Parts: sequence; structure tokens; C-alpha cells
Amino acid sequence: MRLKVNGSEHDLDADIRTSLLDALRDHLALTGSKKGCDHGQCGACTVLVNGRRVNACLTLAVMHEGDEITTIEGLGAPGHLHPMQESFLHHDGYQCGYCTPGQIVSAVGMLGEARDNWPSHASESLDGQVELTDAEISERMSGNLCRCSAYPNIVDAIRDASGKGAA
Repeated sequence: MRLKVNGSEHDLDADIRTSLLDALRDHLALTGSKKGCDHGQCGACTVLVNGRRVNACLTLAVMHEGDEITTIEGLGAPGHLHPMQESFLHHDGYQCGYCTPGQIVSAVGMLGEARDNWPSHASESLDGQVELTDAEISERMSGNLCRCSAYPNIVDAIRDASGKGAA
């Protein structure tokens, strides 16, 4: 199979039952996306597929030939961080750091959804501009768990990065 990850094409010789997460970690050595629960419940494996959030542990790699896959490694690099990565550092939006790559990638995807005015369960209106209140951000990020409970700092980081065009 051929996958486009972080702007580069990769040919993989992998079993068709290989999850996208295992393809990224085991075949491409992109270990930023973490295997937390391997059941789609924690969000540590979140990547962007064509700009939308996906739990990489729940989808097969072969299903994403032709798609644009972005991992945490594709968002920024040392010395040239993505605005969301900078904001997480500035607001101390991590503790142990295990969930942080998934949180950051999910936050970037979430801001894209909000920019496109996709409502959530916390949205005031179904047909208007999405206001990123604490409740709105928390609802939209509810698929990403943090065992260390850094949630207040994560919300602050996302709110700050949203004003910097982090989506």
C-alpha cells in the first residue's frame, strides 16, 4: 500500500489488517501518535486524515491510500513549532506528556471544525458562528483523555492558539 504521511509518500508492505496506528508506529517509525487504549476511547492516537480527526487505532491503514495523513510530527518541528504546540508549551498543557500528541493534533482538527461552524452538543446554536467557550472546547475535546488532569491548561492553550490561526 502507499500512504501519504506528513507530505511524503511511503510504500508499505503490511498485512491488510494493519491499523493506521500500527502502520505509522511500526512501519514508518512515527511514534508520536501513542497507543493508549487501542479501543478508540482515549484519543492518544489521534491523527488528521484530510484535515479531520481520526483515532488511528480504529481504522485500517489500507483504507487511507490517497488520503493526506498528518501526525504530530507533521505539524511542526523543533525550532519551528505549530502555534498549537507553542501554546501547549506556554500554558503548560501537559504533565506526563503521553496524551499530548493526540491532544495537540485533536485540538488542531477541532479548531478546523469550529472554523467551519460544525456545531457540538455544547453549541448555543446550530446555525451560527461557534463561540469557543470553556464548555465548547471541553465538549469538542472530550474524546481525548488526560490521566494527569491537565484539562484547565489544555483549554487555555487551545483558546490562546485559536486566536493565532492554529487550525
